[in-house]
Amino acid sequence: MQRRQCLSVGLSLPLWPWAAQAQARLPLQFPRDLGSHPDFAIEWWYITGRLLAAQREFGFQITFFRSRVPDTQGMRSRFAAKQLIFAHAAVTDVANKNLLHDQRIARASGNARLDLATASEADTDLGLGNWSLKHAGNGNGNGNGSIYQAQASGSDFSFQLKLRETQALLLQGDQGWSRKGPEASQASYYYSLPQLQVSGQLSLGKQTLPVQGQAWLDHEWSNSLMHPQAVGWDWIGMNLDDGSALTAFRLRTKEGDTLWAGGSLRARGASSAEIFAETDVIFTPQRHWKSPASGTSYPVQWSVQIRRVQAKTGLKVLERYTVNAVIDKQELDSRQSTGAIYWEGLSELLDSRGTVIGRGYLEMTGYARPLRL
Repeated sequence: MQRRQCLSVGLSLPLWPWAAQAQARLPLQFPRDLGSHPDFAIEWWYITGRLLAAQREFGFQITFFRSRVPDTQGMRSRFAAKQLIFAHAAVTDVANKNLLHDQRIARASGNARLDLATASEADTDLGLGNWSLKHAGNGNGNGNGSIYQAQASGSDFSFQLKLRETQALLLQGDQGWSRKGPEASQASYYYSLPQLQVSGQLSLGKQTLPVQGQAWLDHEWSNSLMHPQAVGWDWIGMNLDDGSALTAFRLRTKEGDTLWAGGSLRARGASSAEIFAETDVIFTPQRHWKSPASGTSYPVQWSVQIRRVQAKTGLKVLERYTVNAVIDKQELDSRQSTGAIYWEGLSELLDSRGTVIGRGYLEMTGYARPLRL
């Protein structure tokens, strides 16, 4: 980890005092809701994707997290860290079966002259040192081709990417209100931008490669997300080859049982997505990989079954998919920033016949130890 322009903090700070507090639901408004929501406890912007350079394949991710620090909100000091901004970036080098990653943390007090990190409330415009994620466009969410720009660098990699919208915003859950547990307060505001077209450059050591590919953007914010019995989640965001977009997730107990589940499927050109109920999504692990670094065992191949409404009959039928990690070694150790060890990596989506029909990212948290946001 490069610590230049980073703030060292104790990660035992009580960043999540709102756990039992109900949220008043408001309709999403754009472009305002593309930006930061500093009155909420936690928020993240999450971009993952697949890149191609000549005959080589890569995965990439960049994530910015914002966390509200409750104990500093009444402080008048210009140095008070009222918000913490974390950032993770990683590159999966498929050919060499290797994951390169780095992390950052800094404060955001609201004072532009003093802050080491920024998160605009007006639009997606995030910065932490020389890492950034910015949106350039009218922000009306209709897939008009506006551009996101993302850049990050670590000790052995860097990327500078342009990501162009090709589809409208996908509002997850009930018009952007996504339940994450059995209690009504356990929910997040959540929208996605699938099927982003990517171009730019990727540097590995001294080699710089022009790249192109596809990506997925998620933006979530919440005051109360995880049930006390939840230790983590399993999540997929898949860009299908036919232009569709598939999301599926589950919150998991320490015994490995599903506490809550959900997701969506939007066909190419559709104005809305089919939203899955909590009983419609079934995750079953198929193959495990044990990390030599942490000793944690992760399911790197899954059977994902989804009950969908059949158009002709109106009855629900079970569709079966397989999610398979492109390489197993995609564990990220973020104990120097968010405090978690988790698995997040480029994966393939296969249909019931074993044919690859899409690619995207699989994320698994809470396997090394229970996740505490």
